[in-house]
Amino acid sequence: MAGTRAENVYLAKLVEQAERYEEMVEFMEKVIGAVATEGEERNLLSVAYKNVVGHRASWRIVSSIELKEESRRNKARVVSIRDYRAKIEAELTSTCGGILSLPEEKLVPSAFSSDSKIFYLEMRGDYNRYLAEFKTGFDRRDAAESTLNAYKSTRILLQLRCRPHM
Repeated sequence: MAGTRAENVYLAKLVEQAERYEEMVEFMEKVIGAVATEGEERNLLSVAYKNVVGHRASWRIVSSIELKEESRRNKARVVSIRDYRAKIEAELTSTCGGILSLPEEKLVPSAFSSDSKIFYLEMRGDYNRYLAEFKTGFDRRDAAESTLNAYKSTRILLQLRCRPHM
C-alpha cells in the first residue's frame, strides 16, 4: 500500500497501537521518502525503531545463558545458543542498518531545524552504539568510531545553539 503521507502517518499510529513495530517502521520509511521529518513524524520514526531494536535485551539474555553453558562445559548447548545468538545479531544488524541509512542519506542533510539535526545525529550515535554492543573486531571499532563522531557532531550543534547571539 503506497498511500499518501497522511495515510502512512495514520497507519503508523494504528500499527503502533497494535504493537506491530516492524510494520510501523515500514510506514514511517514511506513517510520519510526523501524529505526530513519534523515533530510528530520524527517521533513516530523514533518509536518505531526503538521498539524493533528491542532485540538488544534478547541478545543480552542469550549471551548470558551462553556464558553459563560454557562454564558448565555443555558444548552441544553452546553450539545451539551461538547459532541463535547469531540470528539475533543478524536481525539487530539489519534493524540498525535500516535506521543508520536514513539519517545519513535522507534526514540530516535536509533536516529543517537544528533540533532535528541534533535529534537525527544523536539517533545515529545511538544505533551505532547498539551495533558496538555485540560486534567484534574491526566492525566493533568502526561502530564505536561512528558513535563517537555522531555524538561529537551533536555536541557541536548543541554548543552552537546555546551560544549567545550578538
